Amino acid sequence: MMTEYYVPARESRAEFTEKRSRFIGHVWRVESEEEARTQIAAIKAKYYDAKHNCWCYLLQEGGVMRYSDDGEPQGTAGQPMLEGFRREGVENGCCVVTRYFGGVLLGTGGLARAYARCAKSTLENAGIAAVRRWIEAAVTIPYSLLERMKLEADKLGGVVGEIEYGVQVQLHVLLPVEQKKNFSARVTELTGGGTKAEFIRESFQAVPVQNCEKE
Repeated sequence: MMTEYYVPARESRAEFTEKRSRFIGHVWRVESEEEARTQIAAIKAKYYDAKHNCWCYLLQEGGVMRYSDDGEPQGTAGQPMLEGFRREGVENGCCVVTRYFGGVLLGTGGLARAYARCAKSTLENAGIAAVRRWIEAAVTIPYSLLERMKLEADKLGGVVGEIEYGVQVQLHVLLPVEQKKNFSARVTELTGGGTKAEFIRESFQAVPVQNCEKE
């Protein structure tokens, strides 16, 4: 069985200026080297007048990792960007950071920090999705239990989805499949046996789990 892994949740962009140099970051989820290199080429074409378009990507399948400093001093751009992704446990991601030189030298340490910061900010904007097998559950509960049930789902690594409001509340949750029994038990306990969780379907997919840096 394929294990859980993390990917960028969506395409994103971030930008900041450091000592008059402009840094523009882009992040994508990719499934192959060909797809990553297509994104890199597109950014190089878009920002053709920039002094540097540094990049990195890493793929879950085969553990492929590539990076380029694109003319910056060795080890000051692509590698710090890549290490940021690795620290977050993110795979199947591609990042390009474009730099428009502002006339002030940053030094090797300053460059490494600036590229790492830009990649990190762009990944935070993208959010993180967990790729794994999930099961969708629905539970109908009194309004008084809504926040508690959301908290219980979060404790089990679940992601709250649609909430339907009526005489009672119907809460939809995506849960890691191995938490099915635990969630069912918590529903029974919290409702005093008054309701049971309905399990609808299983799927293997990427589900956003965080909108910022993964803890």
